[in-house]
Amino acid sequence: MIIGIDTSLGTAVAAIARDGEVLVDEQSANPLGHAEVIGDLLRRATAAAPAPAHVAIGMGPGPFTGLRVGIAAARVYALGRGVPIVPVPSHDGVALGVLLGDALAHADTGRFAVVTDARRREFAYSVYEGLDDDGLPVRLADAALSPRDDLDARLADLEAVRIDATRVSAAMIALAAARAVDAGRTLAGGEPLYLRSPDVVAAHAPKRVS
Repeated sequence: MIIGIDTSLGTAVAAIARDGEVLVDEQSANPLGHAEVIGDLLRRATAAAPAPAHVAIGMGPGPFTGLRVGIAAARVYALGRGVPIVPVPSHDGVALGVLLGDALAHADTGRFAVVTDARRREFAYSVYEGLDDDGLPVRLADAALSPRDDLDARLADLEAVRIDATRVSAAMIALAAARAVDAGRTLAGGEPLYLRSPDVVAAHAPKRVS
């Protein structure tokens, strides 16, 4: 069983069986209250999956504070359970859900871009086309930022249909992680995908007073 966590858009926690069966998929749409709800969501997921083999974590792109809360919670939880972390780009989880949904509907997905609000009048986007032999989304372009007014033109140049995401399913993050583990693949590194510097930075060293 695998626990999935994502805090790039709201707060999402899920538990799935290794074959992909969703045991629990919880979501809080509040974009700011990550720390207030993630503990309760984790307790519900743990009740459904008391002995997880891995913890999958969405690495963004997303806001600095939200991602840090989710990643810190996932690392502490995994450490306490003695199980490994599996990092997954959050857009991969959205793309996997789109592709599986279209496959069930016998629809031709074609090339598409997962688009999320990056604030500051910018969007984050990643481009995908189909599933590979491991059942994972084929990422043609890694996550990047675009001014809101320029995005449609950029996606037209890439011949990608725009799909705006307002939530990330932690179940899809966990499923992507399960497939990556089975295939011996790494989908993301250990650092969050912020795409830009945080609003708050460490203060400079104090000035000398003579």
